[in-house]
Amino acid sequence: MVTAKVWVLKKHFDGFPKTSDFDLKKIELPKLKDGELLLESVFLSVDPYMRAYSRRDMKEGDIMIGTQVARIVESKNPAFRVGAFVVANSGWRTHFISNGIDLQLLPSSWPESLPKSLALGTVGMPGLTAYFGLLEVCKMKPGETVLVNGAAGAVGSVVGQLAKIGGCKVVGCAGSDDKVAYLKKLGFDEAFNYKTVSSLDEALRKASPDGYDCFFDNVGGEFSSVAINQMKKYGRIALCGAISLYNDTVPQKGPYMHVPMLLNELQMEGFLVSRWNNRREEGVKALLKWVMEGKVKYHEQVTEGFENMPMAFIGMLKGENLGKAVVKV
Repeated sequence: MVTAKVWVLKKHFDGFPKTSDFDLKKIELPKLKDGELLLESVFLSVDPYMRAYSRRDMKEGDIMIGTQVARIVESKNPAFRVGAFVVANSGWRTHFISNGIDLQLLPSSWPESLPKSLALGTVGMPGLTAYFGLLEVCKMKPGETVLVNGAAGAVGSVVGQLAKIGGCKVVGCAGSDDKVAYLKKLGFDEAFNYKTVSSLDEALRKASPDGYDCFFDNVGGEFSSVAINQMKKYGRIALCGAISLYNDTVPQKGPYMHVPMLLNELQMEGFLVSRWNNRREEGVKALLKWVMEGKVKYHEQVTEGFENMPMAFIGMLKGENLGKAVVKV
């Protein structure tokens, strides 16, 4: 009999999540049936979407949503061998049973030198979000100027590097001087700390006096209201996230964007990466190749210990992570 540890949502978040909103529990797992397999989590992901989706998709007492890289420890399913690694969407658990339907095996070409946790970050959902958001929503072209906020995070850091590979000028903003230095190291053409500039409007104008062709928006709120006024004619905006709004108890009221949208004939499109699930293999293959070639660099903020999941999640929402935040069990 295997005992799994799980984190449950004890209380729906009111404003910013607190450690008291979570509860650590133990669950006895049954013996495997034919077609099933037992997995143990090796790395777990913490992501902004968990905050946004928790109230919509979860009840109090549910196991927290999320993905992990897991190792198969027992299998009664011929399609999955013991010792193989998969990406699963099984929530905050140390162990779980699956019938294999929703598991994604790590590519056979995955090199031993590469951390398997990257399947939750640069070569996983965040990297794929950057890949399809730029190619299919922003439709970036060589020579264009791309703006990305939250640029030192799991998605934004990949967006900037892919835009450079695509022959674009890239402007990024982040919330600390260390993060700005990291963006420069990644090859961003311009980067600034949005928390310390006297005027966001002036900082954006200085970084690209001619405006922006593409805006990859991870933040929403006031930043978006300012940036939209600096889009070029026929500019494209990929609305990926709105982390500045997720913890508000009272909805923000911002300027209306109809006039700049109308006068510059802009396109703004919200998207979820799951739209391109049928092209996942294509994206993973491309990202893995660029990482191995050194064209896409990565940084992981690794928290040790399953018991520290809530702390890692809260820290990520506060912007304490550089690159992808993961928890090592």
